[in-house]
Amino acid sequence: MEVEVAYATPEKQVLLKLDVPEGCTVAEAIERSGIKSEFSGLEIDPKAVGIFSRKVPLQHVLRQGDRVEIYRPLIADPKEMRRQRAQASREGN
Repeated sequence: MEVEVAYATPEKQVLLKLDVPEGCTVAEAIERSGIKSEFSGLEIDPKAVGIFSRKVPLQHVLRQGDRVEIYRPLIADPKEMRRQRAQASREGN
């Protein structure tokens, strides 16, 4: 079955298509994709992978057409960034 493995940095985005056997897990697809060789120092956080923007465990069994996504840590807390923008907007008025 065909699946995709995706990872992106601000400088580079990679989407790899690969054929995997039925019963393949997220962890196995990541390993088979060779995506770690595309990004030096890429460490897979077991809590930071998903399929189509929905977090799943590494042991999750894939289905035809799934896109495995490897997420990076957030640079800034989204809630804090919204607070800062709201504060700046209030101060600007």
